[in-house]
Amino acid sequence: MRNRTTLVTSRTLRIGALLSAFVLTGTGVANAVGAQVSPTTETMSFGLLGPVGLAAVVLGVVGMTLGVIRQRRKAAEVEAEPVTEAPEDVRPPLTPYRRPSL
Repeated sequence: MRNRTTLVTSRTLRIGALLSAFVLTGTGVANAVGAQVSPTTETMSFGLLGPVGLAAVVLGVVGMTLGVIRQRRKAAEVEAEPVTEAPEDVRPPLTPYRRPSL
């Protein structure tokens, strides 16, 4: 029977050998990226400043402005409403709890 430490050591060495083999042989894909030829395009990329991006920014600003105006109007309406007294207790009176007889 082998000793436990030799089993762990041999397992560690096998895993290390497998990982190093994968790392060393896996670099071919990364090197192939540089060999690709990309066509040159004449179009200009607008990025966020393109027509869709500008429309989104304008809609966002308009929406926030309308939201602020709506909140201010709502706050002004709440302040303008007259204060009414709350009605007296409108619930029916409570009856004491009675245990059912067995």
